[in-house]
Amino acid sequence: MDTFLLSRIQFGANISFHILFPTITIALGWVLLFMKLRSNATGDTKWMDAYYFWVKVFALSFAMGVVSGITMSFQFGTNWPGFMETVGNIAGPLLAYEVMTAFFLEAVFLGIMLFGASRVPNWVHTMATFLVAFGTSMSAFWILVLNSWMHTPVGFEMRDGVAHATDWLAIIFNPSLPYRLAHMLLASGLTVAFLLTGISALRLLWGDRKESVLSTLRVGILLAAGLIPIQIYAGDMHGLNTLENQPQKVAAMEGNWKTQSNVPLLLFALPDEDARENRFEIGIPSGASIILKHKPDGVVPGLNDFVAEDGTAMHPPVAPVFWGFRIMVGTGMTMLLLSWLGAHMLRRRGAAEMPNLLLYGFVAMTFSGWIATLAGWYTTEIGRQPWLVQGVMTTKQAVADVPAPLVLSTLLIYLAIYAALIFAYMATITYLARKATQGEALSNRRYPRSGEAELQLLQPGE
Repeated sequence: MDTFLLSRIQFGANISFHILFPTITIALGWVLLFMKLRSNATGDTKWMDAYYFWVKVFALSFAMGVVSGITMSFQFGTNWPGFMETVGNIAGPLLAYEVMTAFFLEAVFLGIMLFGASRVPNWVHTMATFLVAFGTSMSAFWILVLNSWMHTPVGFEMRDGVAHATDWLAIIFNPSLPYRLAHMLLASGLTVAFLLTGISALRLLWGDRKESVLSTLRVGILLAAGLIPIQIYAGDMHGLNTLENQPQKVAAMEGNWKTQSNVPLLLFALPDEDARENRFEIGIPSGASIILKHKPDGVVPGLNDFVAEDGTAMHPPVAPVFWGFRIMVGTGMTMLLLSWLGAHMLRRRGAAEMPNLLLYGFVAMTFSGWIATLAGWYTTEIGRQPWLVQGVMTTKQAVADVPAPLVLSTLLIYLAIYAALIFAYMATITYLARKATQGEALSNRRYPRSGEAELQLLQPGE
């Protein structure tokens, strides 16, 4: 493997590891705000019990995201200097906006959110929780602005091989941003919904019947059941936008080689890029035409339309895009069935009487959001190849001239560290769940609310 391929694998490994944690913190911040507001409104300590457990998960995920994000950003200079040399006038400010408007906001108020519940007025702690949640969403916004612009670049001009911004509003609100942002935020919500459900189900199987656990299970199931149909609709709209702006990506997703009508929706196929055909297919007749063109005889673009005069393919690698898309959709369909079944059982029997078989199913799906997110991310990013910035520069034009053995050695180090960190992350969450299961609920002891702790210090005998 040469430097180019190794550098792509290394960046892919880094961003795959990094994206796992913002996917959790983006939505978990808002769930924590919901718990806090419910506590304020009802005075029921079960919500603060849930809050204190999940804020630990948030802090752990936030820390992992920050560290992995720093490592990933270094690679712009070490492995991909051509990227900043060509589009740094646009990418640089967008990344700076993310730091100034989002990361600083999160960092400043995270301490109050984690440690200030009994040290500051209740409204200050609630506001801090809101600002941290808002900061995570703003961080996602700016990162997706840059990523979307790389897929659908507008609002710039090239001068001596360097991109210069001419319309920042067009750059920020580029054609694919609304669809990509909605799809990613919903993916984060589903990731957190199944994380909440899976960990709560695990605690129930361990015998933890605290009200906070039952409430969290309800929130997770209902959140998943509500978001998944919206995500399916948003994904369909995102696909239609991609068809308009990157038809070669859609052709790879569908495994369609020839531009034609009545294109089947392939459930299974073995794409053969050398022969430029599928060796084996199982599909639904005219399914792809109906989904993409909303009529059976709709014409869907084929991969053979994206070949240069010298025979070089100007479309993405077909197999990873084809299978990545199906893994994402398959995981989403499983989420739909399980969450709706869970919602049905909640209505019939309640959280406390949830069947063990269904609880085991939720435990198995605890990190299913990660699987769907990674599969979708691979579909999107590999689907842009061979372009790094669509129509502006190819990936090969950005790679650094670094010896392949050096890239390989750092790649192996990264992979070893990431494997250990993922194991440690999951083990820590399991430990927190076990400790919470064995511990006493806040509802079983008096919890000083917003400032009462300081007053108690002044009272004799307390």
